[in-house]
This record gives sequence, C-alpha cells and structure tokens, in this order.
Amino acid sequence: LDGPLARERSRTDGVGLRDEATVINTSGTTGMPKGVVLTHANFIETMLQAYDILPVLINDPRSRSLLFLPVAHVLARFVMYCLLSGQGVTAFSPDTRNLVDDIATFKPTMLLVVPRVLEKVYNAASAKAGGGFKGRLFAWSANQARALSRSTSYADTPLPESEVAGPLPDTTPVPDASGTPSPGPSLGLRMRGRLADALVLKKVRAVLGPNLHTIISGGAPLAVDLANFYRGLGVTLLQGYGLSETTGPITVELPHDFPPDSVGFPWPGNRLKLAPDGELLAQGISVTKGYHNLPEATAEAFVDGWFRTGDLASIDDRGHVRITGRKKELIVTAGGKNVSPEVLEESLSTHPLIANIVVVGEGRPYIGALIALDTEMLPDWLRRHGLPVVDAAQAGELPEVRESLERAIARANTRVSRAESIRRYRIVNAAFTVENGYMTPSLKLKRRRVLTDYAHEVDALYSSGTDAGAGGDGAAKD
Repeated sequence: LDGPLARERSRTDGVGLRDEATVINTSGTTGMPKGVVLTHANFIETMLQAYDILPVLINDPRSRSLLFLPVAHVLARFVMYCLLSGQGVTAFSPDTRNLVDDIATFKPTMLLVVPRVLEKVYNAASAKAGGGFKGRLFAWSANQARALSRSTSYADTPLPESEVAGPLPDTTPVPDASGTPSPGPSLGLRMRGRLADALVLKKVRAVLGPNLHTIISGGAPLAVDLANFYRGLGVTLLQGYGLSETTGPITVELPHDFPPDSVGFPWPGNRLKLAPDGELLAQGISVTKGYHNLPEATAEAFVDGWFRTGDLASIDDRGHVRITGRKKELIVTAGGKNVSPEVLEESLSTHPLIANIVVVGEGRPYIGALIALDTEMLPDWLRRHGLPVVDAAQAGELPEVRESLERAIARANTRVSRAESIRRYRIVNAAFTVENGYMTPSLKLKRRRVLTDYAHEVDALYSSGTDAGAGGDGAAKD
C-alpha cells in the first residue's frame, strides 16, 4: 500500500485499547460541562458484554433500530456503535416532533428514547380518548396494562441492601435473577387485559409500529407508572443507568428481571458500592480515566480508585440498583429535611397539562414547585373539558386547570412524607426547552439555570402566604 491508504493504515495500526477514543462533554445540569475522556477499551470492552446480555438487539439481522437521542449523548454513541457492529439496520430521528411519522416510515423493532418521548405518546393517546366514557375507558385500560406488568416482573418491592453489588472485572457473569418470581396474572386479570387490548391498547401499540418489541429508555429517570404501562402493552422496556463518565450504561435491566423502580444490575465488568452517605461509587471497564485537561476535577471525582457518580442510590441483595436522587440536587429545607426533587417531578411529569415541573425548597419552610403548562396538549385538554381555548397564561388562572393540577399534586404527595410534599405551586408563563437553554439536547433540566433565572418566581411563591399574582400560585391539597 502507498499514499493516503498507507498513511491511514499506519495511523490505525498505532492505536491501542488504552488510547483516547473521544471526549464527550457532560450535560452541565449541575455545573460547568467537563470533557470526559473515553478510551477505545471503554467502548470495546463494554460493547463486548452487550453481545451477551442483549443479543436480540445486536445479533438479529432483522433488527431495525431507531434512535431519538442525539449522538453527542454518550448513550446514543454507545448504542450506535453496538448496532453498527451488529447485523441489523440503524436509523436516526433528529426531531422528536416527527416521532409518529418516523416510526410509521421506518417500522422499527427497537426504539432508543428519552422518557419525555414516552410521556408524549401516552399523553397524546389519553388526549385522543377525550373525556366522558372514552376517557374513563382509556384510564381503565391503562390500569389493566400496569397491573399486567406488575404481575410479571420478578419483584417490585425493595429488598434489604448490601454494600457491594456487581461482578469483579474478571469474574462472575451477569447474575441470574434469584428469589421468587412474580405469580403471573390471574385469570381475571388476563381476561380484563384481553378486553383492554381489544378496546384500547392495540391502538396505542399500533402507533409504535407493527414490528416493535423493545424500547430502551435513557437519559433521565422514567416514571414507574409509565414503565408499567408500556410493559403492559407487551413491549420489552429496558432502563439502565449511566453517565458520560461510565461510557453510557453502568447498570441495565434484564428482560426476565425488571422491578419497575430499579435501573437494573451492574453492567458486567463493573463493580458498584455505596459510600457512607449513600452516594453510588463505580469501578470497572466502563469508567473513564478522567476529564480532559482538568487534573483537579479528575482527582476530586475518585476516592480510593472508585468513581463518585454524584447520585444517591440503594442496592438490594439481588444486585438491583435504585437511584434515589442526585446528590448535588438534594434540597435541604429550613427544617433540615433532605428532599430529592426527582421523586415528585417524575410522578407529575406524565400529567397532560405539565410540560415541566421544578420542585424547589432549598432553605425554605416547605417544598414548592414551579410548573410550566404544556402548550401542545393544552388546547385539546381545554376542549375536552368544555372550556374556551386560551393561551397558557390565561389557562393558568382557570379553576378547572388548577383543580386538575392540585389533584395530581395530591396523588404525588402520597408517595412521600408530609415534610417532603409540595405545599404550594406557581405556574410560570414559559416552558423550559432545549431552544431557550433550560434543557439539554437529551431533555435533562438545567436546574441551576432555572433556579437562577426564575429566582423571583420562587420568591413570589413563598412570599407571605398570599396570592402571588398574575403568574398564578396555589396551595396544593394534601
């Protein structure tokens, strides 16, 4: 060989597994973005494990995978490399607003999405059902789907915690699901499920395409009720957990063992353990060697060779990992109560009127929330409730809108203690989007920026306990 090809071959032959493959920036949701250095070994060794634990996604020549995450995101990059090294066909959708059309055109067997996409599909189906009898029928059918999912997972209740989960880098393969399997659906539930499918659920499944069998949700937590709904449709929905610093997934759910409040088992070749304060620590083949040109940040990110994820977690005795909050986003109220905002935010994110919700309360006497209304869903919701179609600012003052939000808040509050519950909320007149800089491309909220730019709204929420004015605030029923 001579010329450009020879020079190219010389370059590639000189690259080793421990050499840098890429630098991927962190999302910057809790501070300045940092460049994460990932090596060829990080990707290749992690990918090799994917062939064993998720073979249907890689080794099936009939697979058709559609990715909605931007490839600048580490999970999309990792999944893309896995798929391109496999036997199927991979396509990319640049805009989630084209979701339904892209699915209809491509007819995927697998979707890689962020939770917001799944929320929008669900809310659109609910809105199409409308109010009255059809609305009640949709709600009943959705509940049957969730019940079917709960009856077929191994377990959906936390088990006693252990200090360390996950195999050593050179030993034990993926752990088998031990313990007692779920009993499966009763005869009555199976009959109700068939009826719900015939009347409603098959129409939702049709939106996802005739070939779809697997959804991978990543980039942010997925609400438990939403996960159960999609699994109840007969779709394998897998969640995992990971960071830019872990080459994407450091945990993954297995198709035969998926407690819906879990993010799965440690990815083979990695170890996880909990620090004394509950922070999840990671070590293994997926973990970065550090940040680009940031030696101090790199040193701070590791303790005794373990990477500090910044997330709070629990690990049960079968190895399931549950993420309970972001350490840097933990709210400490004036009364000293520690509150993870994600619990309430996830619970309320599926409400058709809510585009964004930000739980607040740092140094305050109680927990509150800023809510941005979903301007796409709002007109249909107003029509279904016999109300005039108005803009978000006017809708925020309608008693019917407030009552719907307050009922949802009351339901969410039942999942937390009284000290952690939302006591007041305020409707803001602008959504938090990628375009206006309040969300990342993977639809993660830039909480610090929101709290800085909307500090006056937070102050108004807490001021003197009286009506905060035109933006709309209200006391949540509990």
